[in-house]
Amino acid sequence: MQSAHSLTLGLIREETFQVEEQHTAYHIGSGDERVLGTPWMISFMERVSNRLVAEHLPEGFMSVGVHVDVRHLAATPVNAAIRVRVEVTHLEGGRVSLVVEAWDTHDKIGQGQHTRALVERQRFLERVMRKQESQA
Repeated sequence: MQSAHSLTLGLIREETFQVEEQHTAYHIGSGDERVLGTPWMISFMERVSNRLVAEHLPEGFMSVGVHVDVRHLAATPVNAAIRVRVEVTHLEGGRVSLVVEAWDTHDKIGQGQHTRALVERQRFLERVMRKQESQA
């Protein structure tokens, strides 16, 4: 997709999330402790990225995550708040690259890169339906 969107370099979005028991490494089986699990940190980063991109797409388009390269830098306990910040850093064809970062009240807890592909929603859903039908 190369037209009719208002995505520009430097767009930023920030959101805050509360770490709950369901977000812990222990709960999801990715670790032994009740601290924010890396898969959930990445999920929060993708969620904020998706929302930022979605605000700037025309009707009938959406974005899907296609690449994540993230480092989890510090542990965050249950009940702590984390702040996630994403910024558009590169636009090429139907791809959007973002810097993703997260902090709790003490430390920077995560950082990395995330890429999303811009797709036509109807075409995407048709492909999914064909896969579903082939399984029947």
